[in-house]
Amino acid sequence: MTSQTPAADRLLRTASALFAKEGIRAVGIDRILAEAGTAKATLYHAFGSKEALVVAYLEQRDVADRRAYRKQAAVTDEGIAQVFVPFDLAEKAAAGENYVGCVYANALNEFPDPAHPVALAVRRHRDWIRDQWIEALSPAQDAVRMAEEIQVTYDGALFGAKAAQSPQPIRRARELVKAAILPTAHTSDT
Repeated sequence: MTSQTPAADRLLRTASALFAKEGIRAVGIDRILAEAGTAKATLYHAFGSKEALVVAYLEQRDVADRRAYRKQAAVTDEGIAQVFVPFDLAEKAAAGENYVGCVYANALNEFPDPAHPVALAVRRHRDWIRDQWIEALSPAQDAVRMAEEIQVTYDGALFGAKAAQSPQPIRRARELVKAAILPTAHTSDT
């Protein structure tokens, strides 16, 4: 997702930083416009609404997350080791200064209606992650079930990392996946 003008890009960059740090509903559009130094017309011309700006923010994050995943996956052993790439990336993020939790979970907390465009953007991201796990587990007999179990563990780890303000829950979840779920795939240890 790229905007057409420098002002629209500035608006999206500003909104993204504020949404990630303070939450979506907590940040008013007037503040975003003021900090971005853009007019309301830029918002409506480039995005149409604050909701569309939020979706653009999530889509931009999704693109960046997929890029980071591909980069990390390229230097990770193929096969089952690929399962751990999202955990490794999340652990790195959780160890960073000012960690506020998973931006997708945060957005879903603010927009829980499953038919809302924000919730749909979150679902697309989550489905993509699950698909990466399924692909990595493809030799396993029940890769879909295993990927769903990994996703539940991963989701809990992300919440735990936010609550604890520590990457430790993500590390622990990675260990749990390695010990409890992956041995059933009948693959070598990673």
